[in-house]
Amino acid sequence: MIDEFAKDNLHGRLRRDREALLWKLDGLSEYDARRPLTATGTNLLGLVKHVATVEARYFGEVFDRPSPEALSRWQDSNGSDLWAAEDETRDQVIEFYRRTWEHSDATINELPLDAPGHVPWWPEPYANTNLFAVMTHVLGESNRHAGHADILREGLDGRTGVRPEHEKRIDEEARAAYCAKIEQAARPAAPAGTGQLGPNLWSE
Repeated sequence: MIDEFAKDNLHGRLRRDREALLWKLDGLSEYDARRPLTATGTNLLGLVKHVATVEARYFGEVFDRPSPEALSRWQDSNGSDLWAAEDETRDQVIEFYRRTWEHSDATINELPLDAPGHVPWWPEPYANTNLFAVMTHVLGESNRHAGHADILREGLDGRTGVRPEHEKRIDEEARAAYCAKIEQAARPAAPAGTGQLGPNLWSE
């Protein structure tokens, strides 16, 4: 009973984070979905592609259930899963992610939590593991990158939230007042002479 509860709970949270990550692409132009938004090149479509690749590997070869998707060998990973090439469309990346869900879900549904797996890219003595540990790991990865997507999307157009049905209309005046209150509390900690008032705003 406890094992089934744990599996269902982890699986439900993984499904939630998958949908949240995809929603961060909603309504964006092709350019904004693909362009680098941080100094290290992090981009929204790349996050989706990366998390899809992570799932495909962990719920595939780790349990000797290779993903039907075409993946390079993990030894040959070169960072290309972190961004979309010119000839890769948004729909192709999204469909890759959705097909991966189906394969991952089959692995999760068919194996018990203590099913043995082997992660060749993990160092010893951790490479031999089980489904529970892998589900926890992949959930952490998905949650982390969904959080990255939250911040990137907020920076693009101010949209926030986990689910579309919970999204609220943006109140620019209330947001500005809220940020000003936080800035006021932070200002005493600023080095003398910086004059910073908030993101991209400077006093004279």
